[in-house]
Amino acid sequence: MNDPGLDKPISDDAKNLERQEEEEEDEMQDDQTYMDPSRWWFASTAFPLLAGTFGPIASAFNICALVQHWRVSIPPGGTEEHGIDVPDPSWLIAINAVSLIIAVIANMSLLFNMARRLSFSIAQPITIVGWYISSFLLVGLLAAASHSPSMELTAAEDRAFTQAFYYAIMAAGLYIIVASLMVITVYGAYAGHYAREFKLTMSQRTLMLQTISYLVYLECGAAVFAHIEGWMFVDGVYWANYTLLTIGLGDYSPSTHLGRSLLFPFAIGGIIILGLVIGSIRSLVLERGKKKLGARMIEKQRQAYLKKLERKKKGCAKITPLAEGQQKTREGKTEKERREEEFNMMRKIQDEAMSRRRWTALAISATAWLFLWLVGAMVFWKAEKNQQWTYFGALYFAYVSLLTIGYGDFTPESNSGKAFYVFWALLAIPTLTILISNMGDTVVKMIRDLTLWLGEFTVLPGEGGTKERIRKGARNVKEGILNNSNGSEEEAPGLLGEANHDTEKGEGQPKHKGETDEANDELAGDFENAEKQEADDDAARGDDIGKDIHLYHYLLVKEIRRVMPEIGQTPPKKYSYHEWAWFLRLMGEDENSTKFHRKAPIKDAVSDSPQLQKAVTDVNVKEDVGEQNQWSWLGARSPLMGDTEEAEWVLERLSMTLERELKKQRDQQKGADPEMKQEGLQPGKDGRDSDPDTKKENLASGKDSDKTDSRSSSSTYGASPPGTSEGKPSS
Repeated sequence: MNDPGLDKPISDDAKNLERQEEEEEDEMQDDQTYMDPSRWWFASTAFPLLAGTFGPIASAFNICALVQHWRVSIPPGGTEEHGIDVPDPSWLIAINAVSLIIAVIANMSLLFNMARRLSFSIAQPITIVGWYISSFLLVGLLAAASHSPSMELTAAEDRAFTQAFYYAIMAAGLYIIVASLMVITVYGAYAGHYAREFKLTMSQRTLMLQTISYLVYLECGAAVFAHIEGWMFVDGVYWANYTLLTIGLGDYSPSTHLGRSLLFPFAIGGIIILGLVIGSIRSLVLERGKKKLGARMIEKQRQAYLKKLERKKKGCAKITPLAEGQQKTREGKTEKERREEEFNMMRKIQDEAMSRRRWTALAISATAWLFLWLVGAMVFWKAEKNQQWTYFGALYFAYVSLLTIGYGDFTPESNSGKAFYVFWALLAIPTLTILISNMGDTVVKMIRDLTLWLGEFTVLPGEGGTKERIRKGARNVKEGILNNSNGSEEEAPGLLGEANHDTEKGEGQPKHKGETDEANDELAGDFENAEKQEADDDAARGDDIGKDIHLYHYLLVKEIRRVMPEIGQTPPKKYSYHEWAWFLRLMGEDENSTKFHRKAPIKDAVSDSPQLQKAVTDVNVKEDVGEQNQWSWLGARSPLMGDTEEAEWVLERLSMTLERELKKQRDQQKGADPEMKQEGLQPGKDGRDSDPDTKKENLASGKDSDKTDSRSSSSTYGASPPGTSEGKPSS
């Protein structure tokens, strides 16, 4: 039977399941690398991505080194650009081709490894050895071309090296660099610092494929236009490079009708592919790198803060749970009030670390941009000595190129300058993109906020008076609001209500719901209504235990529905302490009790990280509560640590709690039916005892102790969320 209506849903479900498994593996890898030293994160993630990006670039340069002779004879009064090719020996061409073939095999091996089509232990030796062999072959050819008398390349003034020779130098250097990076990656894997398998996101895994696609597109286009316009292939690469990067120097341009016609699709197609590559690089640097850098800064800031508290007896008491039987601290605070103070300390640590992270990222990207600008200008200054460039003129040319302005009044003419320009421009444009993004988080945002603040005194008056605006502005400056990552002070929403977001600014808005999200929300709503109805029916029958069970399920589902739209908000949702206390109570923990609390250690044991660093409530998975489940808001196992959004963390734990409770209820119902039949009892609705008094006696005698542990021990049903009446959940 072939039902066409089922084919697509089944295939979609299979794809969704596969994608969900991959996302879970990626998240697990994030958990495992979060608490590891940053150098091993670079070795496990950043180095393979750098190798996957620059390996194909090296092979593209190797192609440029193969298609043109390495030497030219300069005619009297001419320049390198008008040189006459000097044929290369056949053995040089053959070895050059062999190095290219080996490098392509190495690139494909790494690509298949990233795509999980080839195992780590097989792919990495092929990749590393292949790149090293290719580099050694090219280095040997370069040495022979530079110093062998048989090739007649002495220091004669009428001879020079072509662009192909300089492309070979860059290819050999890149092969050595990427191979060395992968050696470090392999060492870290075999030393046990991370798994011998790449755990990369989809965008990261496709970065290498996108880079290959862009380079193939660039070089194929260069070959076509070189043939149409009568250019050399390497000149076509030089032209295609600054065309697709939208620099447009203008020293080369299509002059034929066919060439100008083909430019229309070629330019737009290349810019699209380039946008994909830059988007993946931006995702790597700004998303993954930013999260990793921020997480490490939070961890260092947390350790420094705890060391500072350890040196003060009064400060140490703030992070130490109350002893058994102790009601309040010396300052007269209850355990919950002490925990709230811990929570606020952690929020302060987060804010300070995030501010440092933003400015550190800006400093790194600005340094990289300045390095490319200043060092690139120096190279062009030396390469274009025949044009008598000054260093200031080279700075001007590099600056105009970096900003993709491209006036064309300065252009490289030497073979070394053109070859270097291709590589330099490929690095410069993504670097500029990252710099602009980091400036948007810091400098640009400060200027925008300052402009809006000043506007309140002129053309944008607020509701309050001038004195009130001055006081508010001074308070914001003092508290650092001008550089607040959230862009505005966060308002604590009602726990069971909708968040009060600033719709005019468009911030804090949840992602648009898809069909799957709407279907899930509808199912959750039906389940929520069913549980509420069950609770009302049990209450009408006088079954308090059954009412509590269904009321607990009702609260869990209601909170899950409320948290789901808050995932993926911009900026990420941050919950208040009272919201966290309510969530934790639903998960089986009570902030008033010291049962799950401990003094935050400056450094957790190795066994605590990485598997436990974000698992606050392992009670959600295990019934027994031991030392490993105790945690602190200032500890490494705090839910505020890590790079998982708070809404995502809460949703996952609430879902686990609901799943556990439903499974427990189902298992108890299966075990209760035979006993009821033997004792002649008539089971009530859902298989529970019809007599609530009998059930209460069983609970008092310990027969249903597992239920007692899951609810009454944590005082779940006695809790009331913020903004509701005591003990009564709002609907």
